[in-house]
Amino acid sequence: MNSDNIDFGATKPAMMTIYDWPTGPYPARVRIALAEKKLQSRVRFGTVDLWKGEHKKPEFLAKNYSGTLPVLELDDGTFIAECTAITEYLDALDGAPTLTGRTPREKGLIHMMSKRAELELLDAISVYFHHATPGLGPDVEIYQNAEWGFRQRDKALRGMHYFDAILKRQPFVAGEVFSMADITVIGGLIFAGLVKLPVPAECGALQAWYARMQERPSVKNRVTMSEPTETPV
Repeated sequence: MNSDNIDFGATKPAMMTIYDWPTGPYPARVRIALAEKKLQSRVRFGTVDLWKGEHKKPEFLAKNYSGTLPVLELDDGTFIAECTAITEYLDALDGAPTLTGRTPREKGLIHMMSKRAELELLDAISVYFHHATPGLGPDVEIYQNAEWGFRQRDKALRGMHYFDAILKRQPFVAGEVFSMADITVIGGLIFAGLVKLPVPAECGALQAWYARMQERPSVKNRVTMSEPTETPV
């Protein structure tokens, strides 16, 4: 081996830790972003059991005051919570953002549509789950308001019709390219599937788009990416 070709000063990229629950719809957003950016090798996963309420325990609240998943921990001990913030960070790591927008116009449209996807779909389904279904169980769901939950379910259904109308005229949620906005809607539809809230039959464009999104490797392999792999001997 020619030592002249070895860069002894090269350092490995710093590792990051994602605290999440593998099948969660919000964690799915960050896992999909990781895969789209090809950053899986730079991340280790720490499982936080939602069903045991571990995200509400003092040990986790020290990492994220909001008690929500996922959370990204950097090698210097910094914690970044909230899916949009984590996606922004991951997208900027290589200096070539592809998920959060490359131009001011793209950034504006992507963030607008991602926020709408949160408000009109993903968060509405979350409220329905926590208030109008057994949710995570009595040990976690300390307060429930079923009427509010069902109102949010109906809001989510209206949101599905809204995104169906958007996808009738363009291939992706924010325009011509796959982005964070698509990931947010995907998260919403993952959650809808978990709570057995089907996309209305008349929302054909949304159904076709979602079928196409489920074929993306980043979406298809989001749960298994945190499973341990065998170390070559």
